[in-house]
Amino acid sequence: MRELDLAGWGKRIPGLLSKYRYVLLVILAGVLLLLLPGGEEKESVPTSGAGVTASLDTTAELEHKLEQALSQIEGAGEVTVVLSVEAGTKQIWAEDRKSEVDAQSRSEEESTVVLSRGSGSEEAVPVQQISPRFRGALVVCSGGGDPEVRLSLVEAVSALTGLGSDKISICNGK
Repeated sequence: MRELDLAGWGKRIPGLLSKYRYVLLVILAGVLLLLLPGGEEKESVPTSGAGVTASLDTTAELEHKLEQALSQIEGAGEVTVVLSVEAGTKQIWAEDRKSEVDAQSRSEEESTVVLSRGSGSEEAVPVQQISPRFRGALVVCSGGGDPEVRLSLVEAVSALTGLGSDKISICNGK
């Protein structure tokens, strides 16, 4: 066998470092980016239930955000927003399906894919989140009688919800 020549490697390392310094810098930057935290942890999702669940909180939160934003429009005053939802927010979970075919029968088993964390906690694996579909919007504000304010409100609600102007009603409030 051939012995390791540590003295030879000691002389070659500085030459290799200077030759491949940019490659090593890119690798080092990649490793540092991998070690950075990924941001806030998301709440764990309940694992029970069907493959599709609906969330009612999203509509109330969106109404509140719309009220805050629309009240900032000049001349609108205090704003109240009511959104009519055709279909709420849905989350589709990953499912594992097993099919077995015997000579006489056929069986299919479904189960939700669950990601296990090191601390013993488990959470379902989401595949897709479907945004809510709105049916219409009602906006009540003290400046609702002014045509310019009405136009601004309709454009803002339309931009945020995807509704057409025929589905948005602006009323003059107290």
